[in-house]
Amino acid sequence: MTEPYLPLARFKVLDLTQARSGPTAVRHLADWGAEVVKIELPASMGVDVMGGRRHGFDFQNLHRNKKSLTLNLKTEKGREIFLALAKRADVIVENYRPRVKERLGIDYEAVRRVNPGIVYGSISGFGQAGPYAERPGLDQIAQGMSGLMSVTGAPGGGPMRVGVAVSDLSAGMILAQGILIALLDRERTGEGRWVHTSLLEAQIQMMDLQMARYLMAGEVPGQAGNNHPTFIPTGVFETADGLINIQAGGQRLWERLTRAIGAPELAENPDYADRESRLVNRDALNARINALTSRKITGEWVALLNEAGIPCGPIYSVDQTMADPQVETLGMAPEVHHPKLGEMRVVGQALKMGKSPQPMRSAAPEPGEHTEELLQEHLGYDTAQIEALREEGVV
Repeated sequence: MTEPYLPLARFKVLDLTQARSGPTAVRHLADWGAEVVKIELPASMGVDVMGGRRHGFDFQNLHRNKKSLTLNLKTEKGREIFLALAKRADVIVENYRPRVKERLGIDYEAVRRVNPGIVYGSISGFGQAGPYAERPGLDQIAQGMSGLMSVTGAPGGGPMRVGVAVSDLSAGMILAQGILIALLDRERTGEGRWVHTSLLEAQIQMMDLQMARYLMAGEVPGQAGNNHPTFIPTGVFETADGLINIQAGGQRLWERLTRAIGAPELAENPDYADRESRLVNRDALNARINALTSRKITGEWVALLNEAGIPCGPIYSVDQTMADPQVETLGMAPEVHHPKLGEMRVVGQALKMGKSPQPMRSAAPEPGEHTEELLQEHLGYDTAQIEALREEGVV
């Protein structure tokens, strides 16, 4: 069966990434068709830096649609092979600490000398320069330093991390966007670029409204729990059988909500008449709304409020999310076949392009699964030469 054409199929990517942020960036390229070669340590080095649970859900979800080549970049021959591959590549992605790639001799300037058109993508914890550049940086550290933890959680409850690695994921998505921008620019200039971001920069950008409040209005936001920091009412309310999210902070939505919950007089109450007064009297207003929403079950409110044009929805556990008919329609759990694990579902791409499918072309590879194939096809090595490299611990 012929695979459908995917828009990034003409690009070749060398993937030097580990952990989550870098693999997230590369996953976007791989899912949309780029030929991605994952560079890993040879088995002879006795370490799998990709983690011990290669057949676990996290690794399989992050590294699908890739090929694997083992290569010891600390050897001269390993570096030569890498640069030979880089000469034929379009993109390189890495998330080492900044000086590591320089010590290995595979930094942007080294690669640009053999391939001026290379787009070189980098993610670090804190940026490629500055007093913290060489510090190890992980997601929760960036969540704390960006201010995110200070605005997450219930008021007075102390800082709280977000329940997903949002700094890693944001940095990966931002870098993927930057790589695509650089590839577009290369069509005009013929030159590549070094594109880089960090967990800290990405999370500051994702702070968006909260950071803009400080930069433009001098406000230092605090924790608001499930409430929106400025648009009220927005939050979690009790129902007869559980909880519901309601977002009706805009004036029109607020007025619609008062009618939908059978309390139009609330819109006339001066304590709740406008955005500013509702923010000041948020707790009292939420209590009034909660007393009314607790009279019907969640499903009834979802139907009634959507009919009135008010954004609302149930609060799911992840199993309920994947069982929702809308989620099933969106195809967010595509299947992929693994030769050892069989059929499994992974997290789908949120981006859709018309009616184009989201094919999962292959599961995450085994270490060095494609080493021989890639060295033969891309660099013309024969079997004897590859075996010699294995014996030397290069591949």
